[in-house]
Amino acid sequence: MSVEPGLIDANVLVYAMDADAPQHSASRALLDAARDSSATLYVTSQILCEFYSIVTNARRVPKPRSPADALIAISGLLSFLLVLPIPAHTVEAWITLLRRRPVTGGDIFDLQIIATMKANGIQRIYTYNAEDFEVFPELTVLIPSS
Repeated sequence: MSVEPGLIDANVLVYAMDADAPQHSASRALLDAARDSSATLYVTSQILCEFYSIVTNARRVPKPRSPADALIAISGLLSFLLVLPIPAHTVEAWITLLRRRPVTGGDIFDLQIIATMKANGIQRIYTYNAEDFEVFPELTVLIPSS
């Protein structure tokens, strides 16, 4: 499987760890493809925090991981995924996006991801939450598939 450069959302990482999830095989295939030296896939520090928060929370996943197991998983991901920097001007982009699409509550975190992508020239995101990103026509939203 060849993959185009892009950002991997936290939900893809979570499903890759949950063998019982219907999205597991597609998520796993994407991460396996990301291990190829010709693939360039990214995460952000925020996405890694979201991943950690979800996989260690019994209210979010049926089989929560221990903090130690979650850290081991993150270390493994960092062996082949690149972490996008968050330049200072990302805040300005985030505010512009917020003016363009006012959101409330936790939806603000997706705008932060988009601002970080824009600051780094990344236009593609792999996610199962396509509706959260499709309202931005400058982005290409890809749902992982096997």
